[in-house]
Amino acid sequence: MKKATLSKSETVSKRFTVNDQEVFRNLCGEKNSHLKLLEDKTGVSLNVRGNVITIQGYKWEIELAENVLIQLANLIRSNYQVYPSDIEYAIRILSDNPETDLKKVFKDEILISSKKKLIAPKSINQKRYIESIRRYDIVFGIGPAGTGKTYLAMAMAISLLIKKQIDRIILTRPAVEAGEKLGFLPGDIYEKVNPYLRPLYDALHDMLDFETASRLLEQGVIEVAPLAFMRGRTLNDAFVILDEAQNATHEQMKMFLTRLGFSSKAVITGDITQTDLPQGKVSGLQRAIEILKGIKGIEFVYFSKDDVVRHPLVQEIIEAYDAYEKKMEEREK
Repeated sequence: MKKATLSKSETVSKRFTVNDQEVFRNLCGEKNSHLKLLEDKTGVSLNVRGNVITIQGYKWEIELAENVLIQLANLIRSNYQVYPSDIEYAIRILSDNPETDLKKVFKDEILISSKKKLIAPKSINQKRYIESIRRYDIVFGIGPAGTGKTYLAMAMAISLLIKKQIDRIILTRPAVEAGEKLGFLPGDIYEKVNPYLRPLYDALHDMLDFETASRLLEQGVIEVAPLAFMRGRTLNDAFVILDEAQNATHEQMKMFLTRLGFSSKAVITGDITQTDLPQGKVSGLQRAIEILKGIKGIEFVYFSKDDVVRHPLVQEIIEAYDAYEKKMEEREK
């Protein structure tokens, strides 16, 4: 039943009390910014007096808001710093899965030498993705941009490197010619393909300070290279990430998957709806899903627009484009 069909008499209120002032302060946010966000996203009305938050609204709205407040307060008590983005992620998760224990999701932290706060999953699928990478040697992360597929894989790789569970990290991407021919670009082959690899460098420098990242790159402990450079190699004791795999051909995907050596992991990420391959060329990622499904030891994790963890507008942009493309497809029928 929709909210608009209900009368004012059907709204109820509930009180939520937090005795610890530090917990209460972080829960409310600066100038109650967290509570304002919770009001905006759930439809409830929140009133603060002392250490008591009065929640007013429709029954299911109150249940959701109270669940969010209870679980975030528990997180804060476990020394977790809540940010505005966490409010949105909590609402998104608990709206679909009210029984979810947010502590098990948000506190599954990936330990790296980060300039920022610890990296942790922000959705159920991200949690599943991290667990799959820990458990399986080959994991496919498939879904739209902004869902953390590459970022979380890189965080896991750096964490394993720091723990000395692997000897090196290899980051690779297909160098697809999107509108420009590589042969016409200036410089040697590395300069020609570097623009295609820039997003991988960006993610790397977001997790490691510049000096550490530069040293590991110079020593070859971390290698960033186009997919074509993987041919003929055997990758032992390595964590290998193939990014933008939807732009790999069938032959390239087979080549990549057969490079994996002993004590290595491979994570393949991509969005099968966004291929830049020439018309008529089948995506190696799409073909791999068909060929490899059912093989024990290989795991597929699928993300959706609900897992987007970039700016909140990114999710709305994805939804708008999905609606537009669906409309265009229906017109063409």
